[in-house]
Amino acid sequence: MVMDVDIAVVGAGPAGLCFARAMAGSGLTVTLIEPQPLAALADPAFDGREIALTHESRRIMEDLDLWPRIDAAEISPLRDARVMDGPSLFALNIKASTVGQDQLGFLVPNHLIRRAAFDAVRDSACATILDGRKVVGLERLGAAGTRLDLDDGTTLQARLVVAADSRFSATREMLGIGATRRDFGRTMLVCRMAHEKPHEHIAWEWFGYGQTLALLPLNGAQGDGLQASAVLTLPPERMAKVAAMDEDEFNAEMTRRFDGRLGAMRLVSTRHSYPLVGVFAKSFAVPGAALVGDAAVGMHPVTAHGFNFGLQSAERLSMRIRKSAAIGLDIADGNMLAEYDRVHRLATAPLYEATNMIAGIFTDETLPAVALRKTMLRVANGLAPVKKAIAAHLTQSVA
Repeated sequence: MVMDVDIAVVGAGPAGLCFARAMAGSGLTVTLIEPQPLAALADPAFDGREIALTHESRRIMEDLDLWPRIDAAEISPLRDARVMDGPSLFALNIKASTVGQDQLGFLVPNHLIRRAAFDAVRDSACATILDGRKVVGLERLGAAGTRLDLDDGTTLQARLVVAADSRFSATREMLGIGATRRDFGRTMLVCRMAHEKPHEHIAWEWFGYGQTLALLPLNGAQGDGLQASAVLTLPPERMAKVAAMDEDEFNAEMTRRFDGRLGAMRLVSTRHSYPLVGVFAKSFAVPGAALVGDAAVGMHPVTAHGFNFGLQSAERLSMRIRKSAAIGLDIADGNMLAEYDRVHRLATAPLYEATNMIAGIFTDETLPAVALRKTMLRVANGLAPVKKAIAAHLTQSVA
């Protein structure tokens, strides 16, 4: 069977779904191809990840009809942020008030974003979803578009292909697009924990010696009082020992690792582990195809911008495609795709490189690196324009 479509989106994760929803009302046919079954897309399981969203990301999600679909009780305010180094009580404090806001952003569970995106696509009938299938072959046909062969024997002929299938994108490879990849040699464990002392809705990034910790403040669940998402980053072999602990051992271990600053901590969710790998595609578009989400830029989570960039990529690309379609131009026009590539690259490359540098310096245990990071934090904390620039970055607009 051969299906002719305007746009084939490979990957129905949050970025792919948001891009598809952004094409609603364009008059273009959009088909999503996703290995997971429809039931898993409609009701994704909790995966431990709490997504830090900027004010601009909220605006995009409101435009796409995602924000109203998320229970307000599940949206936790991110008031301020604190960056700490080792056992020192000194911290770099980033305050929303420096840019005239009452909070830096919002924390929303990843699985609820995925559910809202799926529901928005389904209810708008803006795309067909081919679930339980994956792309096994791809051939670019020039002006005729791209041929996609699926593992069930289906063939799609698409005018434009959009790869949204993770930072390890097989579609990106099939398109012949290379990527720089950085394996940080660390594993990140995430879970929700109840605790005794208030977090005051301040996020922590704590670069300890031999570990990195983060605390993402959440609204308390009924019966569990104060609650936060705890993030622990360790080398894989050390993480394996922590992940294997029973619940009581784990509670004591996390209380110790957080130095008792939140009082006793208690696990209230499942635990999930992820390898830390950064990816930056060498091109975000080639004739007849473009990349969005992590397929374009896969961020280290230390600056909490991964999905924000994913939303921006969906908006930047969809805006240009809609404009081209509205005036009768080719939706796979090389100049339009090159503009998307240029704009999204300029918007993401500086923070991607800065994030990798921060992750490198703040996980390096050599004496020069330890001295450098202490100096960096103290200098940054003493320069109001630096702190204001960091806070202002969370309210940026999309071009």
